[in-house]
Amino acid sequence: MSTSPEHDERIAKMTFASVYPHYVTRIEKNGRTKDELHEVIEWLTGFNADDIQNWIDKKATFKELFEAAEINENAALIKGVICGYRIEEIETPLTKEVRYLDKLIDELAKGRKMEKILRS
Repeated sequence: MSTSPEHDERIAKMTFASVYPHYVTRIEKNGRTKDELHEVIEWLTGFNADDIQNWIDKKATFKELFEAAEINENAALIKGVICGYRIEEIETPLTKEVRYLDKLIDELAKGRKMEKILRS
């Protein structure tokens, strides 16, 4: 399943700062912590809590964030459907990476064990 150019462009221009509070709300509502959220983000991107805050403060776009990220070599093990898209079929690298993050946060919010989320 391919995404439309408009969809990919919208994701690229979206700021991490605009979405991050929604991540926090979602996981905390389901009994998970901000530290666990940061652990998931760090596993995927290599960014620690201070880095994450810097990206938020800079109002960086997802494009800027993921261009600077060092995506975990096991990220390709993230499979499934998120936001109506089967991750392994997404062709645009940036969109796929953002959906990796969405899927990890979804798994965190659903109570999946951390070692399963981090594909370890």
